Amino acid sequence: MENANDTTGINFILLGLFNHTQSHQFLFSIVLMTFLTSLMGNVFMILLIHTDPRLHTPMYFLLSQLSLMDMMLVLTIVPKMAVNYLMNTRSISPVGCGTQIFLFLTLGGGECFLLAAMAYDRYVAICHPLRYPILMNQKLCLHMTAGSWVLGGVDGLMQAAATLSFPYCHSREINHFFCEAPSVVRLACADTTIFEFFMYVCCILMLLIPLSLILASYSLILTAVLRMQSTAARKKAFSTCSSHLAVVGLFFGTIMFIYMWPKSYHSVAHDKVVSTFYTIFTPVLNPLIYSVRNKEVKGALRKFLEKHFWWSP
Repeated sequence: MENANDTTGINFILLGLFNHTQSHQFLFSIVLMTFLTSLMGNVFMILLIHTDPRLHTPMYFLLSQLSLMDMMLVLTIVPKMAVNYLMNTRSISPVGCGTQIFLFLTLGGGECFLLAAMAYDRYVAICHPLRYPILMNQKLCLHMTAGSWVLGGVDGLMQAAATLSFPYCHSREINHFFCEAPSVVRLACADTTIFEFFMYVCCILMLLIPLSLILASYSLILTAVLRMQSTAARKKAFSTCSSHLAVVGLFFGTIMFIYMWPKSYHSVAHDKVVSTFYTIFTPVLNPLIYSVRNKEVKGALRKFLEKHFWWSP
């Protein structure tokens, strides 16, 4: 039986991702372990980049911001989902719901533009290596990072405010494991056509513009790589970009499925499963992809472990 708070008229009810069955308890354990791994991995990545002077470059500064966004994203989603599941309660206040929408869109939108900035960084490094310190200076990195946060924050604030401005006079059961704007708007007892069009336009701007910049950067990179005479240089360039492309493909692919694919092509159950990829599983993959496939990060990790665990004066 649900807690009394779940039946109050002012709160929303999150139906969640799991039921209290044996198989779902196993899946919940996997999600919880993934959350803890993601949290530790991203915190360690930020710490490693901050402490190792060899990683004090624009590329790794942007990577540290990506880890920060991923860490905040899982903290926005998973703890509330875990508390609701473990305490057998499903309610979330309108303020809590609005906060989740705001933070999710801020971090998701910010990550889209940050990935575009990282693609530009790779373009400059490969196509204009001699001018890299000038073109990718500290000021530009700070501006691109701040721009990513601000653009994501503006989108999150507008959509959270608009979503909560609708009257919700009947069912408040959100068929999701967190407050995501499309799932909440379905419950409004008012005409949401204009808002849904506005939300679709925002998605185009927040997804297609960064994706276009990423594709343009990698088109120029591919052209430059194919012109390289040295096989070793070509291999190094592809290795440098492959990690970033893997992250981009997984992150943009799943988000575009939810926000831009016609509703008739996917169900609510499918939406919830797909949402787990960009809210739970992608944040744990990012530090793994960048650490396993990156010699500088592996070298910094080895140095950190030797200094703090194996080395003694």
